[in-house]
Amino acid sequence: MSKVHGTRMRSIATRIKSYGSAVAQAVFATKHAGRDLTVFPDDIFIVSYLQSGSTWARFLFGNLVQNEPVTFANVDRVVPMINDFPDRVLRKMPRILKSHECFDPRYPRIIHIVRDPRDVAVSFYYYNIKTGHFSDNYPVEDFVKRFIAGDTVDYANRLGCWEDHTLSWMLMRDGRPNYRMIRYEDLLSQPELELAKLSPLLGAGITPGRIAVALELSSAKRMRSLEKQQSKQWHTTRHTRQDIPFIREAKSGIWRSQLPQSSVTLIEEAWKSTITRLGYELASDN
Repeated sequence: MSKVHGTRMRSIATRIKSYGSAVAQAVFATKHAGRDLTVFPDDIFIVSYLQSGSTWARFLFGNLVQNEPVTFANVDRVVPMINDFPDRVLRKMPRILKSHECFDPRYPRIIHIVRDPRDVAVSFYYYNIKTGHFSDNYPVEDFVKRFIAGDTVDYANRLGCWEDHTLSWMLMRDGRPNYRMIRYEDLLSQPELELAKLSPLLGAGITPGRIAVALELSSAKRMRSLEKQQSKQWHTTRHTRQDIPFIREAKSGIWRSQLPQSSVTLIEEAWKSTITRLGYELASDN
């Protein structure tokens, strides 16, 4: 068999396998919903770019509106992610949903979590080491260049870079009553105030007492403790390195000690207008 013929046969086999997989997913409804999910009028979506505090938000808002305390063993069921379940399953689950998707005009109520992209870069860097996409000694300087270009890992590249994703929601929904943008840093520093602002979007029953309980159940200390016990039960960390924690520092400004100045400069030069629009201070201004 010639090399050309062999290559052609492998190509045909790959296409047949891909087609067979697609047919099986359609017949048995196993394809994860993602952008093809069914959207209901009362749905609430927690949207964010990757590594922007969305897991904490799932705990926080889940504990705020549900009666079952959120853990890593049940978070996928209590506050499901749209990319983790087929639509037929997702339709029957609680309807406060996590989404990393770019702007989708169908979302009826949106809580948009944004985070300083310099901190996002640090968090995403370590997460990719935890998942094995990058080695321990992969230079953070090289990662930041790829992060800015939106060229890190396939599932992230599909979303575009941090600025693409952030502006897709801000420009299309800012100022509308069904959209609330909240900075991760403000949620950390003044959680009671920020959560109270969201009560009209979340519905009745969001009392100061309820907020206090949700904050206690969603504390970084409790989440770290639960991660140690339940890391292998959670979809996101089950098959990742167990020697690197998912819940790391859970604070703002980590880029100041974790990123070289050259990387900070690259991020600020690339996204200066959006960074300042969101109220973040530029290192170059100091």
